[in-house]
Amino acid sequence: MDSTYIFLQHYWWFLVSLLGALLVFLLFVQGGNSLLFRLAHTEEERTLMINSTGRKWEFTFTTLVTFGGAFFASFPLFYSTSFGGAYWLWMIILFSFVLQAVSYEFQSKLGNLLGKRTYQYFLVINGVVGPILLGAAVATFFNGSNFIIDKGNMTDEMMPVISRWANGWHGLDAFTDPWNIVLGFAVFFLARLLGNLYFINNIRCEALIARCRRQLITDAVPFLFFFLAFVIRTLLKDGFAVNPETQEIVMEPFKYFHNLLAMPYLLVLFLVGVAGVLYGLVKSIFCTSYTKGIWAAGIGTVFTVLALLLVVGYNNTAYYPSTADMQSSLTLANSCSISLAFVRLQRPFPVINSFFPSFSFCSKSVTACPLSAAAYAAIIPAGPPPITITLLIIDIP
Repeated sequence: MDSTYIFLQHYWWFLVSLLGALLVFLLFVQGGNSLLFRLAHTEEERTLMINSTGRKWEFTFTTLVTFGGAFFASFPLFYSTSFGGAYWLWMIILFSFVLQAVSYEFQSKLGNLLGKRTYQYFLVINGVVGPILLGAAVATFFNGSNFIIDKGNMTDEMMPVISRWANGWHGLDAFTDPWNIVLGFAVFFLARLLGNLYFINNIRCEALIARCRRQLITDAVPFLFFFLAFVIRTLLKDGFAVNPETQEIVMEPFKYFHNLLAMPYLLVLFLVGVAGVLYGLVKSIFCTSYTKGIWAAGIGTVFTVLALLLVVGYNNTAYYPSTADMQSSLTLANSCSISLAFVRLQRPFPVINSFFPSFSFCSKSVTACPLSAAAYAAIIPAGPPPITITLLIIDIP
């Protein structure tokens, strides 16, 4: 494959991974909302917390939508397979974020029939469901999902569907793998930690901040347990490797550990990120005057998640494995937007000396044989109905 294509694939995966890392950091809004009734003892304190996160929730929602849009633009086969196949999982995630938006907008409106407390519970639901399900969805990058790809269906004009879910669960089967749930809870407790750190930095209420510092200890223990369990298991498990010559998917022992060793800059990025999270967490617990922990932990979160997502996509690795058919697993090469192209002409132009001139796509030239006027007239008589001619390019070498 041309080096330009390889560069673009890796560049787009970096952008998608960066958006995913920023999304995990911005889940501090959900983490803070999940603590609404645990930290706040009065309605005034709950109002402080809601007003604090209420200035940031749009960043999280926008990043989530942009994350999906980036997949649509750069890796459309993943978009159609995951968002179109595992739609129950993604619909529940989106619904929980819609609950959040509705809650912020309507809980203080006049004529609120449900009552302010109901919308506050909606915020808690989003704070719990959103991070757990997003973590479980990201875990499928390492553990796989149940789908089948058949690119041969692209030539079927009646049903050009090339990906389908292999069972009727459509994404809910992600919860049948306990390690997906483990990462879901790791993301949930990380979001709570970041939420506490955000409140310490943003709210000026000594009693509430003191409870936030104590809550850091309560949430740090399960976070470290779930996070370390998932990372250690991932580094020791077999991974989905790609043969760069044949594009065949094979299982490789310690694949993700090998990826870190093969790309030491990602190992450094991962370790720096973990150190940043621990620094912001520990100093916020033991130094009562320290309020900037959200910055150290936030940057550390971005570095850590970015390193993990790059590990699962780079170095000839299938970033979205299929447990139903290993060869259907998605890689940077077979799912990116430059691996296929459609050029469609709705009606032939009355060209005399040539039917299709040469044209180029992504530096690859396709040339049609010239047709004489007589040959053109023999193929397309006078006054033909409009026809469609489709040129399909798949997996440009």
